[in-house]
This record gives sequence, structure tokens and C-alpha cells, in this order.
Amino acid sequence: MESRKSHYLSILGLIVLLASARLLPHPPNFTPILGMAVFSGAIINQRLLAYLTPLAAMLLSDLYLGFHASMPIIYFTLAICVLIGTFISKRVSILNSFLSINLGVLVFFLITNFAVWYGSGMYEFNISGLMTCYFMAIPFVQNTLISGLIYGMGAFLIYDIINKRIIFGNNA
Repeated sequence: MESRKSHYLSILGLIVLLASARLLPHPPNFTPILGMAVFSGAIINQRLLAYLTPLAAMLLSDLYLGFHASMPIIYFTLAICVLIGTFISKRVSILNSFLSINLGVLVFFLITNFAVWYGSGMYEFNISGLMTCYFMAIPFVQNTLISGLIYGMGAFLIYDIINKRIIFGNNA
């Protein structure tokens, strides 16, 4: 029972840490949420908790930062990133973690910018407008990728070290 309590306290601590990181000054799109969403899906066995962890962190920080029209699509995309993490939950490795985070960044980029194209009125409503929207978003995806890899791979490595495993190998 004590183990379960410390597990939930760890998750709560992670939510507060993630939410706090969004409130600190940072470059655009440079937050730990996406990398941690993949990590949550891969590591947290209770699926509901895996999804709630990054989404609760987003909601907690959005309570302070303010709500906006793109929240549903961003939250949906983060849930997909958790789902991506679940696909490697039984075979976490450096390569699988790296590839999953990159896939999460790609999915986030494609879906959120499709939503911008579709709903913002900033771009022509044709394939050329869609491509322009994606092209204009390229400068922002680099921060998403870098932060996803730093925070996500960092989380996987720290988790590995805490659990006394050697670089995502079998338990020692």
C-alpha cells in the first residue's frame, strides 16, 4: 500500500513539475509536455493515469496561462503521443524511445498545423495553402523536437537509472 501511495505521489509531483515548466520563461514550443506524454504512455502501467498525467499538467498550467481555441486539438494530439508511448511499453530501448518521441513530434506537427490551416482562415483553403501552413510552421517544430528529445529521453534515462537498469536493458 505504501508503494502505491509513493507511486501516486510521484505522478502528482510529475504533473506539478510539468505544469511549472510551462510557466517558466522558455522559447516558443520548448516545453517538456510532448516528450513526457510519450514517456507516460511507455512507463505508466495504469493507462488512465498515463493519459491523465500530461493532460492534467497541461490543464493545470492552462488555468494560469489562459484557455484558447486550440486546446482541444492540442490535448487530443498529446493523447496520441501517450498512445505512441504505449506501443513501446513492453520493449523500451534507447532506439524505441528516440523513434517514439520523433513520431510524437511529427504527429503533433501534422495535426496541430492542419488544424491551424483548417480553422484559422490565415491560409487558402487548398493544398497550396496547407503546404504553406506547414512550411511556415517549420521554425517552431525544431523547438518541439529538441525539447521533446531532451525532456523525453532525459525522463527515460532517469527512470532507467532510478530502477537500476543499465541503459534500458533488463533489470539488474
